Amino acid sequence: MSANLDALLRQATGRLAPVLPLLGDLGAAFTAAGHELALVGGPVRDAFLGRESHDLDLTTSAMPDETERILAAWGDATWDMGREFGTIGARRGATVVEVTTYRADAYDGQTRKPVVAFGENLDDDLVRRDFTVNAMALRLPDLQFVDPHGGLEDLAGRRLRTPGAAEVSFGDDPLRMMRAARFAAQLGFDVAPEVRTAMTEMATSLGIVSAERIRDEFSKLMLAADPVTGLRLLVDTGLADVMLPELSVMRETVDEHRRHKDVYEHSLTVLRQAIALEGPHDGPPESVPGPDLVLRLAAILHDIGKPATRRFEPDGGVTFHHHEVVGAKMAAKRLRALRYDKETVKAVSRLVELHLRFHGYGSGEWTDSAVRRYVTDAGPLLTRLHRLTRADCTTRNRRKAETLRRTYDSLEARIETLMDAEELKKVRPELDGNEIGEILGISPGPVLGRAYKHLLSVRLDQGPIGKDAAREELLAWWAKRPESAAD
Repeated sequence: MSANLDALLRQATGRLAPVLPLLGDLGAAFTAAGHELALVGGPVRDAFLGRESHDLDLTTSAMPDETERILAAWGDATWDMGREFGTIGARRGATVVEVTTYRADAYDGQTRKPVVAFGENLDDDLVRRDFTVNAMALRLPDLQFVDPHGGLEDLAGRRLRTPGAAEVSFGDDPLRMMRAARFAAQLGFDVAPEVRTAMTEMATSLGIVSAERIRDEFSKLMLAADPVTGLRLLVDTGLADVMLPELSVMRETVDEHRRHKDVYEHSLTVLRQAIALEGPHDGPPESVPGPDLVLRLAAILHDIGKPATRRFEPDGGVTFHHHEVVGAKMAAKRLRALRYDKETVKAVSRLVELHLRFHGYGSGEWTDSAVRRYVTDAGPLLTRLHRLTRADCTTRNRRKAETLRRTYDSLEARIETLMDAEELKKVRPELDGNEIGEILGISPGPVLGRAYKHLLSVRLDQGPIGKDAAREELLAWWAKRPESAAD
């Protein structure tokens, strides 16, 4: 081992010092039972990078049943939810480990789940890892560094290579191609030319991977320090055509006559600017602590309705009428296809739908009614909408950008003023459902719901008017409704 490598290894093990005693005990337990154990992958890589790693992934020659027996004696608790993949988890005090039998996973090219096969030794396990920087290991308990594929050198050069041929690695698990984009976004690494070539040639094979696995990898990419780099790689290699085709279509609608801005580049800029507006990760909710998945998804998807709504006018102009409405539906459809939860789908699509609302009021003074509706329609998404709207300004015209900034500053000030005066977040009709039913003599149902919505609209337009005035408004609406003619 060279002096330089020896120094790097000492630094890495120093960063692992808090958990090494426990890992040493665990390594001794496996050795006593006649098995090998090594810390592998992410925690080793992150130790060299000086990054904090919350995962302690280990690999062993022991079969799952034997692993479980050893862990049960070592730890306070064990679990085997990953048994079918050879993984057994354990906890000792505050330390959690996952130990996986040497693996040799592969896809059969037909199904969406990997075929699990156990390997025979550490070198066989490492060569089947995704990238060389994740194919480094520390044998336990003696801390012998194992790096058969030059991972440390690639780590120093900040490049992503595969331990074996890239096409073989991606054939074993096509999701690794998305993982390359994620690591580029997360770690700032460059993808080796042969890896990029394989990603491009094998992009369609991503289609055999389950939507849930793609979603999880995409979320990690979007939450990375530089998701724009990862997104560009997805689009450039054709992977986005498989899992997020709407993003690729944005690039395909570039207008060579420059009658409108480049939607693709604009969306990437909006994402970058939205990230810059996130609050610190430990900040209060109103600061939108970063990284915020909902805000970031809304930023990259906010204009996906433009390609479908683009129209060239006779005068040479270009329009995108109602692209926010179309885009909201498209965003919801794509996120559902990726198996995102209902709350995320609802929040992102609502932000896409509302992202133009500010511009609809022009640059003049907002009425109290308009402010109330803006706040009420945004609901709990208001602070994210503030940031998305500000991020959506990508003009290079400084005067125009400054005017938009001042106008939005004014709107936020108006919102704060009305919130203090009227508690806008709690806006409700001044008559509740029971009172409406009693006044009109009707039972709960669609008609009562329409009456409630009418009074809510009155409240938003006129502000607090008192119960007596609300009762008069309700009766006037009841008398004018079309159904009243048949009463």
